[in-house]
Amino acid sequence: MSKDNDRNIMSTESIRNMLPDDDTIYELANFFKMFGDSSRAKILRCLQIQDLYVCEIAEILDMSVSAVSHQLRILRSAKLVKGTKEGKEVKYSLDDDHVTKIMEYGLTHVNEK
Repeated sequence: MSKDNDRNIMSTESIRNMLPDDDTIYELANFFKMFGDSSRAKILRCLQIQDLYVCEIAEILDMSVSAVSHQLRILRSAKLVKGTKEGKEVKYSLDDDHVTKIMEYGLTHVNEK
């Protein structure tokens, strides 16, 4: 028995109809670009471990506060991180559990042997 006989075969038209529209695919591609920068990935990993202030992230990653702030602005605009004002400073955290899951799945994938 061939592999094709073991599953229901969908027509190419059916598959095409299941695809999201082009605008949604474009947004999805841009979303994943946020994870394509190692500085942003490190910041996300730090925030996965604990909510942190900009200066703490800068110290942990040996980056300038300015560079971290720049990356946080990009991540915030992509709704991956959020900031909570605490006095004169802002403490950053991952925006929601989806971001945590994406990071967990990504790390699991790249660490597979």
